[in-house]
Amino acid sequence: MNFKLVSQFKPTGDQPEAIKGLVSGIRQNYAHQVLLGVTGSGKTFTMASVINEIQRSTLIISHNKTLAAQLYQEFRDFFPENAVSYFVSYYDYYQPEAYIPQVDTYIEKETEINEMIDRLRLRATTNLLTRKDTIIVASVSCIYNIGSPREYGHFVLELKNGGKIKREKILERLTQLQYERSGYEFKRGTFRVRGETIDIFPAYEEDALRLEHDGRCVVSLAKIDPLNGKKVKDLEGVVIYPAKHYMTDPAKTKDALPKIRRDLAAQVAKFKREGKELEAHRINQRVNYDLEMIAQIGYVNGIENYSRYFDGRKPGEPPYTLLDYFREPYGNDWLLFIDESHMTIPQLQGMYNGDQSRKEVLIDFGFRLPAALDNRPLRFEEFLRRIPQTIYVSATPDQWEIQRASMEARNFKFQSASSDTGRFGASWRKSPNLDHNGVVEQLVRPTGIVDPEIIIKPTPGQIDDLVKEISERVKRDEKVLVTTLTKRMAEDLSEYLKEKGIKVNYLHSDIKTLERSDILDDFRLGKYDVIVGINLLREGLDLPEVSLVVILDADKEGFLRSKISLIQTMGRAARHINGQIIMYADTVTGSMKRAIEEISRRRQVQLDYNKKFGITPQTIKKPIREKLVTREEMIMEKRGYPGIKDLETLDLDGLTPQDRTHLVKKLEQEMRQAARDLEFEEATIIRDKIREITSLME
Repeated sequence: MNFKLVSQFKPTGDQPEAIKGLVSGIRQNYAHQVLLGVTGSGKTFTMASVINEIQRSTLIISHNKTLAAQLYQEFRDFFPENAVSYFVSYYDYYQPEAYIPQVDTYIEKETEINEMIDRLRLRATTNLLTRKDTIIVASVSCIYNIGSPREYGHFVLELKNGGKIKREKILERLTQLQYERSGYEFKRGTFRVRGETIDIFPAYEEDALRLEHDGRCVVSLAKIDPLNGKKVKDLEGVVIYPAKHYMTDPAKTKDALPKIRRDLAAQVAKFKREGKELEAHRINQRVNYDLEMIAQIGYVNGIENYSRYFDGRKPGEPPYTLLDYFREPYGNDWLLFIDESHMTIPQLQGMYNGDQSRKEVLIDFGFRLPAALDNRPLRFEEFLRRIPQTIYVSATPDQWEIQRASMEARNFKFQSASSDTGRFGASWRKSPNLDHNGVVEQLVRPTGIVDPEIIIKPTPGQIDDLVKEISERVKRDEKVLVTTLTKRMAEDLSEYLKEKGIKVNYLHSDIKTLERSDILDDFRLGKYDVIVGINLLREGLDLPEVSLVVILDADKEGFLRSKISLIQTMGRAARHINGQIIMYADTVTGSMKRAIEEISRRRQVQLDYNKKFGITPQTIKKPIREKLVTREEMIMEKRGYPGIKDLETLDLDGLTPQDRTHLVKKLEQEMRQAARDLEFEEATIIRDKIREITSLME
């Protein structure tokens, strides 16, 4: 099946030229390109249009699971007939194994309440091995070890209607695929046997399977509803993939186990030489238990730490990742988009070192063999060697992406004398030129809104001036964002503005996730006219009511006042026709100068476009997102306990055992609904509260 883009939108503004430029670069074999798209210009639609034009399976990497979830939902709407998948880490449902020597605390790997994410991850890899129209939206966890795609693809159970296969062989194969036999709870990754009927719930599907067996062959196959067992549709055949990513071939297990034992003996001897008897005993006991489990059932919790042995990799060799699942069927014939590349690239660069430091502590204290170091994310240079043609997407691409794209373009043109060397530009400014310097710009918003005007004011008297500016916006029913450098400044300024009669609240990392969401909703609804914050006022805030962004201490060079940070902060005022930026500073720093020049350049392009085509800018109208549930009204039957956002103040000790049981059931419903809506942060908070309550019930 081909990719089919479904949308009520048509490319507008300079989107058509951006799409043509990127497609041209791909067809001319540019390895790296940059899509410099301003906030609100429709970068996601441009990405979807490029996929639709090129017709290649695609990976989209985001630095943030929340943004990844938004992208997944958008691409799922753009390509309803194609295989759009979501692949993120278990961060919200998964606690990595760790040891804290200072307090002698070992933290076991936590894999509870991960059903939704696990299903989506397995669905993603299964799609890659079974369909040619796959789009996967992933977090940076896609560069972590997930096991060999060849082993995963090799371990399958193929069933056909009328196919001859012994019943015992089916059950044995399901066990090898890490499906658990269950006579009670029928859930993902399990199977049950009732006479000649075998029900299987694939780990990556929403429907279950039912097969009837007459002792010699399969007599019927059907999809069923896992809740009521009713038939959904008949099947002629089905291929069942593993319930877990880490699979071990029994033949390879025989070779791997002696190697693990040799490394175990060496590590035990090392600890004893160093006088670390506790560590020697710990690693010996732990690894022998794991080996016994692997020998008996082919799997153990934490088997990925032994993956190097089963994969046949040498120490230090890179692991298999989601990239290999793309490379297995497609080679290099797929696309990669790196969204918000100015944030995502630094994360990809830093993940290896953070993972290694945690593993080294586990190894030093006898919890893991040194081979655990090879269960890791890719080094950045390994990542670069594995990616296909790549497009970096950002309103503020960093120099690394721009230089890489420009270098690629220059090298390509040097080799191809017939190519036109002019810079790509929108057709309304120049004649169309589909050969560009690696950087494609998308500066025009469909709404016609231009980038905000920038005003620099001196710091003496800045607070009184700020109060005056806020008052003017409040009269026009407009909103204001104020950025400070510290939490203390945000809180103190909020308190001062309150004393002046201004409806204000502050927002920083100490504010819990649910409260943060409620503050922003209340801001848009009019409960507040001003929000004071720090770095949280950069990416990911879509507040069309904001007409003024104020940057205090704009001349304090650093991460929060770099060119990229300043441009991103200014973008929060780019959704309102009266958008304006006020920077309070005593000097103009290099970062300020570069940010102002770039915003002014974009603003002029947008003004010229609006003038040429007679466009009148219109403020974005965006409905306020309904809460996942009405938390304030979530009460227990017959009791009237507070909603989720008030659980922090709920007196759990005052609840009866019956009340606690009832509350846990209510919260579990909320948690599952949050997971279904990809609101994983909220789901995690609810999960933690469930654990707190259940601990009191034990």
